[in-house]
Amino acid sequence: MNAQELRTKYLEFFKSKGHTIIPSASLVPENDPTTLFTGSGMQPMVVYLLGEKHPLGDKLVDSQKCFRTQDIEEVGDNRHTTMFEMLGNWSLGDYFKKEQIAWMFEFLTKEAGLDPKNLYITVFRGNENLGIPRDVQAVSLWQEQFKSVDIEAKDVDFSQENGMADGRIFYYEEKKNWWSRAGVPDNMPVGEPGGPDSEMFWDFGAELGLHEKSQFRDLPCHVNCDCGRFMEIGNNVFMQYVKTQKGYELLPKGNIDFGGGLERMAAAMNNTSDIFLTDLFSSIIAKIEEISGKKYGESEEVKRSFRVIADHLKASTFLIADGVIPSNTERGYFLRRLIRRAVRYGKLIGIEKDFVVSVAEIVIQNYSEHYGELAKNREMIFAELKKEEEKFGKTLESGLKILEKTVAVTWDDLDKPWDENKQTWDAEKITGKLIFELFSTYGFPKEMIIEEANYRNILIPKKSLEEFEEEFKKHQQLSRTASAGMFKGGLQDSGEETAKLHTATHLLLAALRNVLGEHVFQKGSNITAERLRLDFSYSEKLTPAQLSEVEEFVNEVIRADLEVQKAEMSLEEAKKIGAMGVFEAKYGEFVSVYSILDGEKVISREICGGPHASCTGALGRFRIQKEEASSAGVRRIKAVLE
Repeated sequence: MNAQELRTKYLEFFKSKGHTIIPSASLVPENDPTTLFTGSGMQPMVVYLLGEKHPLGDKLVDSQKCFRTQDIEEVGDNRHTTMFEMLGNWSLGDYFKKEQIAWMFEFLTKEAGLDPKNLYITVFRGNENLGIPRDVQAVSLWQEQFKSVDIEAKDVDFSQENGMADGRIFYYEEKKNWWSRAGVPDNMPVGEPGGPDSEMFWDFGAELGLHEKSQFRDLPCHVNCDCGRFMEIGNNVFMQYVKTQKGYELLPKGNIDFGGGLERMAAAMNNTSDIFLTDLFSSIIAKIEEISGKKYGESEEVKRSFRVIADHLKASTFLIADGVIPSNTERGYFLRRLIRRAVRYGKLIGIEKDFVVSVAEIVIQNYSEHYGELAKNREMIFAELKKEEEKFGKTLESGLKILEKTVAVTWDDLDKPWDENKQTWDAEKITGKLIFELFSTYGFPKEMIIEEANYRNILIPKKSLEEFEEEFKKHQQLSRTASAGMFKGGLQDSGEETAKLHTATHLLLAALRNVLGEHVFQKGSNITAERLRLDFSYSEKLTPAQLSEVEEFVNEVIRADLEVQKAEMSLEEAKKIGAMGVFEAKYGEFVSVYSILDGEKVISREICGGPHASCTGALGRFRIQKEEASSAGVRRIKAVLE
């Protein structure tokens, strides 16, 4: 069984247990400014885990594509990727721990064929100070499952200090085995739900000696020590508590949120600690071997380059398919960084010709059956990749010319016999400031500067590299600070202001269609707790009179204090009654439709995932702050409620 079949088997297994299969959300979160990308399987489900009713029911299963920017620098080892798939199953107040643990054990050991002797479990230790007990229920349920296959599952505490002690189930503190949006229980605000979780690990075997070879060799080995012997393959979140003024109380009904990495499950299924040796990457690796003339395992340096290229171009292909375009800001910045890192690592293994499109072709072939948007957007993907690769080639050429001009010296300067055709570099002129300037201004990678110096038998001073790292850390801190400010708040905090702005966005679109014409459609939106932003199809700048008319339309509906009605129906029914939606996106079989009616007249009717205000009168006064171009044929409006 390959990984593609594993995904299907997982979905069908939980379908047989009464779950509805739902499609993957986009890598670009809808109306969620808390993050640039969908980084977990749970992220698109938060509003439902917090109480919003899902139109497809209370037992759901999916495979969610995910992208994490924080893992970019980690890519190159045997397990980190920026792009991955998270298998997920969800109980929204239906079943709980007993069913989840039994089903997960059944799936892993019988459907996926994993040997239970290699499975290890972690559970929540509990916190007496907070009044939250250790999760002995989960321990007992896991022990019951292991007993069914004649394995004694001994539970052990403090394994990170005392070793594994022949244990099978291990207790950890809330930093490891607790989930809430706010992190550990101490950080949870009143009204916030959360709960313990139970993670599953695959043991690649002590005989590989991975712990002894790692930086943790002087510490006891345990499942969470990151030595490489154990790999987490899934996490069961038991959302069963809510924080109150009195402390932590049990919810009337608990939710289940399971997330398991497809790539990691495939690695366990093949008993290889290198996820790049699974079929999810094998054909991509083979294409890179063909292009470069190198073999994947011929050296650690070559292996690292292959991994970076394979992951980054796979991620880039998916991101472009979901509408991200390379740029110097926000999502486009990370896409540009991925493509350029892939090209740079290609050069490190001797690839001089353009190659990214040929790798993307393999990605599309591998994944289009499950992710149809890849094949649908194939030409756009190729065009954007080709354009960025060519642009970066010119950047490298420009950067090298500046580097050469700044640090080159003739042999005559070095008191050597004159030869006009010979020159070298002055290592002392390669300062940390110069390296960072070439990196930040021209996108010229530090590693390529080092490589060019090595080619000339020049060793860059250690102090220069240290200066660069200092400048780079400052740059990262500034970027994180800006991102934190830009994307705080948003839909997933389900706050009252966000709900109002969400409803106001629907009214704004209705106003634009009323003033400008019914050829106007939504092209994207972004909502924080402070303001809304709507992108819409229109090619001309709006006049002050048009903006005033749009504003007045929205405020008239607000003054009328109309009810915001919610109904659940099939997608086909929603289309028949004229509900608007971004139909390029994937919807499930059933959807939520929000309608605002003035008598028989439909003011607004949209397919949406909530949350919303209950009536328009709660919104306050609507005011447009700015109207501007967003992209070709697309305008953007930013507005607030006062």
